[in-house]
Amino acid sequence: MFRGVAQLNLDSKGRLAVPARYRDTLLSRCSGHLVLTADSDRCLLIYPLPDWEPIEQKLMQLSSFNARIRELQRRLVGYAEDVQMDGTGRILVSSALRGYAQLEKNVVLVGQGNKFELWNKDGWGQLMDKTGGAGAGGLPPELEGFSL
Repeated sequence: MFRGVAQLNLDSKGRLAVPARYRDTLLSRCSGHLVLTADSDRCLLIYPLPDWEPIEQKLMQLSSFNARIRELQRRLVGYAEDVQMDGTGRILVSSALRGYAQLEKNVVLVGQGNKFELWNKDGWGQLMDKTGGAGAGGLPPELEGFSL
């Protein structure tokens, strides 16, 4: 289970050091084999390979005759890249994915249960300022009465 927000830096080659608190879990779960892909919110999604494979299979089984499904297949599968954590816990974020998500030096890694989101630091800050952390338009009806 991945949770929490970490402010990190990409090095000059586009490598990201995965925070130490996640490394052992990633090594035991998937031997450090991850899949990076583009999200429609202009961030990147980072999945352990075993969590990504069923998503990709389900997505590719859907009809590509539906334009919305085809667009989703193009984005998620088209941008998907396999990466391997190196011996120091770093992953290489390709220039194509860095460009898509407008990632520069300062980035934010956000744990989302079985995956991570990787954001441009300014983009993450703007999203949190805009939504107040609750999402556009407040909480959905399914969370009515939900208490923390």
